[in-house]
Amino acid sequence: MSNTTTTPEEPTVDWWRLPIVWMVIGGPATVVVAGFATLAIAIAYPDPVISVPAAATKADLPAVQGRNHAATPER
Repeated sequence: MSNTTTTPEEPTVDWWRLPIVWMVIGGPATVVVAGFATLAIAIAYPDPVISVPAAATKADLPAVQGRNHAATPER
């Protein structure tokens, strides 16, 4: 009679039955679906182009010049 003890092996579980797998797959999948939904909304409802007159009055002229100067890159 031998005195060896055998330890029972843990049962294996299929990978799709583990909740952590669905958390790892579900997070990026949700982001991809949300990205496509955002793309569909952006294509269906584009923002209108707003045209602003250069200067309505002479008093607005310094503000328009300052805005234009701030928008131009330095040389």
